[in-house]
Amino acid sequence: MKITKAQAQANRAHIVETASTLFRERGYDGIGVADLMAAAGFTHGGFYKHFGSKADLMAEAAACGFAQTAEKVEGADAVAFVQQYLSREHRDNPGDGCTMAALCGDAARQPEPMRAAFAAGLESLLATLSRDDGALDAYVRRETRARRIDTIAHAIGAIMLSRACPDDSPLADEILEVCRLAILSQLSPPVDA
Repeated sequence: MKITKAQAQANRAHIVETASTLFRERGYDGIGVADLMAAAGFTHGGFYKHFGSKADLMAEAAACGFAQTAEKVEGADAVAFVQQYLSREHRDNPGDGCTMAALCGDAARQPEPMRAAFAAGLESLLATLSRDDGALDAYVRRETRARRIDTIAHAIGAIMLSRACPDDSPLADEILEVCRLAILSQLSPPVDA
């Protein structure tokens, strides 16, 4: 039975979304094409009707994950976002969380196109966070961007370090708490003495 073009596109999108979640949970080398396709509800043989290689799917899945993160960030209050991002809930659910926190280590060992996809994802996140910066002068925009990069790197690093500890480790929670408080203190306006 031949499927429609619209159904083929929907199937592809479903495979990409499933892969995005599974890659964040298990890493790029933690799941093979056959298991990924089975999780999406398709046979292994159908993979190459949609993608030229696993690397092609990895790049699309990363873009999907970045888009999901951008949706969560859009219009979010910075304090609430940091509190949610640096939580045990986010730490313990990488499949539903930030692609960068889940896969930066893996992406760093991938070919240039994959690293370029991560750079584009980071730039997209920075653009989403900068949407209201148009009225700022160039110097303030640069300084604001630098602070955002620092905050993002700090938050991602905290999640990665916390995830590297055993689940019940007090250190895992301590990392999240220390980093959350440090980032929140940077977001708060200084109090006049």
